[in-house]
Amino acid sequence: MLAPRFYLIAILGVAAIGSNGAAADPSEAPGASANTRRISVIPLPQQMETGEGSFRLAADTPIACDATAQPVAEYLAELMEAWFGRRPEVATLAANAAPRGLVLTTEHADPKLGEEGYALTIDGNGVRMTAPAAHGLFYAVQTIRQLADGAAADADGTRNNGLQLPCVRIVDQPRFAWRGMHLDVCRHFMPLEFVKKYIDLLAYHKMNVFHWHLTEDQGWRIEIKQYPRLTEFSAWRMEDGKRYGGFYTQDEVREVLAYARQRFVTVVPEIEMPGHALAALAAYPELSCTGGPFEITGKSGVYKDVFCPGNEATFTFLENVLGEVCDLFPSRYIHIGGDECPKTRWEECPKCQARIKAEGLADEHALQSYLVHRIEKFLNARGKRLIGWDEILEGGLAPNATVMSWRGTKGGIAAAREDHDVVMCPSSHCYFDFRQSDREGERGADWGEPIDLAKVYGYEPMPEELTAAEAHHVLGAQANVWTERIDTPADVEYMVFPRACALAEVLWTAPQRKNWADFTGRLATHLRRLAAKNVNYRKPD
Repeated sequence: MLAPRFYLIAILGVAAIGSNGAAADPSEAPGASANTRRISVIPLPQQMETGEGSFRLAADTPIACDATAQPVAEYLAELMEAWFGRRPEVATLAANAAPRGLVLTTEHADPKLGEEGYALTIDGNGVRMTAPAAHGLFYAVQTIRQLADGAAADADGTRNNGLQLPCVRIVDQPRFAWRGMHLDVCRHFMPLEFVKKYIDLLAYHKMNVFHWHLTEDQGWRIEIKQYPRLTEFSAWRMEDGKRYGGFYTQDEVREVLAYARQRFVTVVPEIEMPGHALAALAAYPELSCTGGPFEITGKSGVYKDVFCPGNEATFTFLENVLGEVCDLFPSRYIHIGGDECPKTRWEECPKCQARIKAEGLADEHALQSYLVHRIEKFLNARGKRLIGWDEILEGGLAPNATVMSWRGTKGGIAAAREDHDVVMCPSSHCYFDFRQSDREGERGADWGEPIDLAKVYGYEPMPEELTAAEAHHVLGAQANVWTERIDTPADVEYMVFPRACALAEVLWTAPQRKNWADFTGRLATHLRRLAAKNVNYRKPD
C-alpha cells in the first residue's frame, strides 16, 4: 500500500539558505557538517546528528524485535547472512528489556512519523530502530544497509572483524508518497532476475513504486490465460533474422510481487490501450478497425492501428485481460496507458463512427474518453483505480482517474485543479532513456534534451502554480525508462544510475535540506556500494 500521499516535514534545525533558496554552503547545511559528511546516506535523512565512536556489527550481533517488526527483522537477518556468511537468530523483544545489538520495534514510536517514517539510533550498545509501522522499520534497515555497505567498501570487503557503523541519531520520513521508477520491458525484454534486482535497487534508495510497462506495439509480456496467443504469438518478433522476445508467466509475476512485497515496493502494471496495441492486434486482428493482418517489428514510433472502441468485442477482450491483471496484482492502481493514440482509423471506421453517433460524442477525442470511462468503471468495480498518461485528459477526464504527467507539467497542473491525483514525470527531467550529455558517443535517445545528474537533482516536482489544496493532489514523481535504444540489463543500469540516486533524494528529502555539493560528496561513497552490487552505473561527468 502507498503511504499517505504527501508529507509536510517539520525540520529540526535551520539550513543556511542562499538567495536562490538552496543551502549556501554544504558545510553549513544540516547534516552536512565536517563531522557528518563521513556518514553517507542517499537519500539524505530529514534530521541527522552524529556522535563519537562506532558500533561493531558482526556475525554474532543479536537481533530482537516485536511481532509487527518480525518480517523486517527476518529480512535484516538475510542481509547479515550475505555480509558475514552466517544468519543470526531473530529473538522476541522482551518487555522492559534493554537488549544490546539490533532492535526493531513499533512500541513508543512517534505517530507523526507516519507509515514510512522511522527513528534510528546507533551507539556503543547497538542499533535501535523505532517506527509506527513495519514500512518505516524497513527504511531504517535500508539506512543500516547503506552504512554497512559503505563500511565494507572502506574495508576493501574484509568483514571477518565485523563492520564499524558510525554513531548517529536519525529521525526521518519521506516528503512524497509516490517515489517511483518505470521500466519498459516490451521494446526489449528484461529477464526475471534483472526485474528483481531493479526492484531491490529501488528499495535500497527508499523508492516505493515500480511501474511495470508490460504491453506495447513491439511485444506483449504478460501471460493471460484466456488469450494464449498473446504469449504464443504477440510476445515474439523477428529481429536480425532471429526470433526475439519473451514473457512473464503468471507464476513469475507472483514471484516478482512477493519479492517486491518484502521490500515494500508497490508494483503498478501497465496494459496499454487504446494505442500502442499492435502486438495484441497481430494475434487478435478482429479487435482493430481494419481487420489486419499486422506484423510485429522492433521499429519504434506511433502506429495508426489501435484498438477499435466501436467494436464491443474490444471491451470484452480488455475487461477479460484486466480481470486477470487485477487478480494478480494487489496494487490499488492499474495503468492503462492512454497515450499517443492516433485517431486516423477511427475517423474511417464505420463501427467507431456509429459508436460516436449512438453515444452522442463530440468527436474521436471524446471516443477515447468514452473508452477510458468504461474501463475505469470496470476497474473501480474491482476495487482498483485507473491511472494513465496525461492524454487521458483529452475529451474529458474519467471521474476517479489519476494522471501521470509526462508532456511537461501542464497536464498534471490541469488534473490537480480538477481535483484529480497526479504523478509528475515530465520528459524534461524524468526520462532516463534520454542522453546524459551532448558528448560524442553518449548512449540514449536523442529526441530530447540531455538530462544530466545535476538537472535531475535540481528538479522540483511541486508546481508553484498550485494552491495548497491543489498541491495535496500531487502524490509524487517517478522516472521513466523506455527501451527503444536500451537492449540489455547493463544498459538499463547505465541509464538509470546514478540519476535514480538524485531523484530518490528529490522525492524523499525536504527541499531546504538538499545541497548539490554535499550530495556529490556522498555519492562518491555510494558509487562504491553500487559497484559492489555489480551495477553498471555511468560515471558522473
